[in-house]
Parts: sequence; C-alpha cells; structure tokens
Amino acid sequence: MAVAVTLVTAFSNLFTSMLRTTIPKSIRMIVQLVIIATLVTIVEQFLKAVNFPVYKQLSVFIGLIITNCIVMGRLEAYAMANKPWRSFVDGIGNGLGYGLILIIVAVFRELLGKGSLMAGSPLEMKIIGASDLYWINTATNPWFGWYMNNNLMVLSVAAMFILGILIWIQRSRNPKLVDIS
Repeated sequence: MAVAVTLVTAFSNLFTSMLRTTIPKSIRMIVQLVIIATLVTIVEQFLKAVNFPVYKQLSVFIGLIITNCIVMGRLEAYAMANKPWRSFVDGIGNGLGYGLILIIVAVFRELLGKGSLMAGSPLEMKIIGASDLYWINTATNPWFGWYMNNNLMVLSVAAMFILGILIWIQRSRNPKLVDIS
C-alpha cells in the first residue's frame, strides 16, 4: 500500500506540475482527480497482473487512494506552485512518510492485538504473550509472558488511537506544530 501511494503521489505531483500553467483554475480539481484516478488504475492493473494475491488483499484500499487527502493536498499545496522535479521529490517524500506511518500503526496494532509480527506468514514471530520460544516464555522471561492479547487493537478503531498518540508525541516534541486558534 505504501509503495502504491508513493508512486501515485510522486507521479501525480509530477504530471500536475508539468500541466500547472495550462490547467484552467475553474477545472483544476477535476483535472487533478483524473490524473490521480488514471495513476491509481495503472497501479491497480499492474498489481493485479504481477501479484494477484496481494491485489486481492489490497483491492478495496487501492481504490481509496483516489480520495486520499495526502495526494490531493500535495497537488494543491505544492505541485500547482512548483517545478516538476521538486514536485516529484515532494511526492516521493510524502508517500514515504505516509508509508512509514502505515508501518508504525500496523506494527503496534499487530503487536498489541496478536502479540506477534507478520502473523499468518511463514515468518511469523511471537513477541509478547504466551509463547513456545525459550526467550519469551514466562518462566525464563517474566517481562513479556504476562501480556494477554488485546482484541481491540486488531479493530480499525485502534489505528485512530495510535495515530492520536503519534500526533501527541510529535506535537510534544515540536510545540510549533500545535494549532492555537
């Protein structure tokens, strides 16, 4: 998902920046949506052809990239006012930042919800809670063996909790980010 958003953000920034002087102000949002929708369709079809099992898992979410505020916001705030190369790099940076947040949220949700990482794959690692691994077992390591999985963290609402905590941490570290209205 992070790769898809990064590609769509970078290339939509590039194409919008290249067309910024020719796009009439009255239809700029429509043109931007067409660019994003075209790129999302290309990414979706490529993923469908190259890795169908991943496509099946992400198909619903890939379509939502079209309405993603990060993509649209970067087009309006940056690509419409800057040159193509800078806009492309801005799109890559924002896409990678979005991907990093997705990974952080996923790690915390899975770790606290299931007590493992990469559950369901051959690389599954049981980190906290009851385990057969000697270094996590309650008898040898009382720090992690006591944890009981929290099923709330598996639900989508847990992502909002984690995002709220991440925003709180970031604003605590950088008070200039706090909006005082």
